[in-house]
Amino acid sequence: MSTRSGSERGPGLRLTEIFVSLQGESTRIGVPTVFVRLTGCPLRCHWCDTSYAFEGGTMKTVGEIVDAVSDTGVDTVCVTGGEPLAQAACLPLLEALCDAGLSVSLETSGALDVSAVDPRVARVIDVKPPGSGEVARNRWQNLEQLRPGDELKFVVADENDYLWSRTRIDADHLDRRCTVLMSPVHGRLDPAQLASWILRDRLPVRMQLQLHKLIWGDQPGR
Repeated sequence: MSTRSGSERGPGLRLTEIFVSLQGESTRIGVPTVFVRLTGCPLRCHWCDTSYAFEGGTMKTVGEIVDAVSDTGVDTVCVTGGEPLAQAACLPLLEALCDAGLSVSLETSGALDVSAVDPRVARVIDVKPPGSGEVARNRWQNLEQLRPGDELKFVVADENDYLWSRTRIDADHLDRRCTVLMSPVHGRLDPAQLASWILRDRLPVRMQLQLHKLIWGDQPGR
């Protein structure tokens, strides 16, 4: 463990928690992963399941977070929130995690600019349908920044959300740019119903459920 002072270990971030679990979403589903959950989010999605990360947290330097991640012995890490990009120091944190030889992904709301994220990071970008209450916050310019290793995630609460998402996927040929994920809002939309719509329309997406919730329910830090 480094003995350098905090001022020498990079900028500070407000951190809610670091924990090891199975990745519950994305193409990395089921992979043992270190989650770095940063505090704060400018959005208030109706179905948000991590509102406990809106406030509070503890200030940590980039170096302290990298040390804590490295100490877990797990080499796959996901930086999430809240909205991690709401903190400017998230960018140097992502770079430092990559420099440490870790496989890094970022979960972001899609409301903030992703263009400055280290290209070694796999970006999982939400696209907010109307049911989220935050459709107006989608930053459509992010679609121009997509790389093949990125992923777009649509979380749908009802048929209106599904139809809106289908239109967006078709109009922008999103499946040709990167992997497109679609999942039902946990506890609000029957997964079988979503599956039937996807199959009916031959929609080129990967349907996913939140594996961690199927195993542990809504426990924070799991």
